[in-house]
Amino acid sequence: MLSDFADDVVIVEPDALDTGSTGPGAPHRQQLHALLAMGHFQLERWFPGIIAEMAEQGARVGRGQAVQFYVDGRLRPAIDELEMLGASRPFIESSVRRRTQRLPNVRFTAGRGQGLLVRGGRVHGVRYVPDGQETVTALDTDLVADAMGRSSRLSTWLEQEGWPVPPLERMRVDLGYATASFDRGAELPETVIAHSAPGPESSYQPTICEPGALAAVEGSRWSVVLAGYADYRPSRDPQEFLVRMRRCVAPLREVAEHCALRSDVDTFHFRESQRRRFGGMSRFPGGLVVLGDAMASVNPVYGQGLTLAALQASALASYLRSGASPHDPAWGYFRRAAAFVDAAWDVSATADLAQPHVTGPYPPGYPVLRWIGDRIVCASLRDAEVNRAFMDVVQMRKPPRALTRPRVLLQAARALITR
Repeated sequence: MLSDFADDVVIVEPDALDTGSTGPGAPHRQQLHALLAMGHFQLERWFPGIIAEMAEQGARVGRGQAVQFYVDGRLRPAIDELEMLGASRPFIESSVRRRTQRLPNVRFTAGRGQGLLVRGGRVHGVRYVPDGQETVTALDTDLVADAMGRSSRLSTWLEQEGWPVPPLERMRVDLGYATASFDRGAELPETVIAHSAPGPESSYQPTICEPGALAAVEGSRWSVVLAGYADYRPSRDPQEFLVRMRRCVAPLREVAEHCALRSDVDTFHFRESQRRRFGGMSRFPGGLVVLGDAMASVNPVYGQGLTLAALQASALASYLRSGASPHDPAWGYFRRAAAFVDAAWDVSATADLAQPHVTGPYPPGYPVLRWIGDRIVCASLRDAEVNRAFMDVVQMRKPPRALTRPRVLLQAARALITR
């Protein structure tokens, strides 16, 4: 939450908010995270030098061939300029928190959110119970940012104050994933990220190769994640985890064979992607914005969550620097943020709909989009330029429509013809 907008920022610690933090998609001590290229760029933009700082503390930065993406067991062509950060999510979050705490106009307070203070058509503050107390306290603000995650209670709070509730769109994906840490030694010295996904050859099913990923992270560890849908969700059984790793691509097989498991296997269940459409509302109070999973939460297997949040923060900065008053309804911000949310949603939803148990909603023209997408994926395994265009979209450097540009389609056709 933001207070005294021009001069001072107050952050109510999200870990202390009653947001159901143990629910699906919640951060976890073992959760792997490889920061996508655009998120990497945005993080460095807001906190110059933070990537080098995290690397000095044990995170790994991978470039070119150190970042490996496999589809149906086949390695994509390397992209020399691609750079990704290997680190656990708690490590990234703590690094960002430390840098934020150093800012002279920021102060932190911990408490449990209880509701909004709304007067005269805008939010004037929030009600919360400070940590260690039982009495509700009011915090006056110029601007409130809801970053309470996918379990945000903002809709309930708006309804209590007589405001309309944002429409909620859902897509049930029924994803399960499991994570574990392994000791990291001299094996795979040139690998920072390895990612394995099913593709058109297997009809996007785990018949050729196991879906999963690993990242070299802080603490001389490999962080490994394995994923599966519906009845194929992984369990907490360490032996099953190792068996599935041995059915994956070479880097994960290498870790399974030669590295010691140093943690429990932790499992997560992500039932559905969801997004709240604030831009289409008839009324919305001023002094209030929404970021991160509170606005949209997409399938985490694509690794877009932190990148999307960073892009939303940039959209908010652009909106406020445009001269907009923080007291007015933030339609300009929601319009900017929707461009990023819709792009992430289109990428994840189009991929999720390839799963037989996912039944919609289908976007307009889905059969054509699926056919083109399959051809692009196949071509990206053979042609470096097509792969670069594909990864630009996956990593949110360009919108999904970039893959339908004539130059990309022509290059993909050439790659498929000259197989």
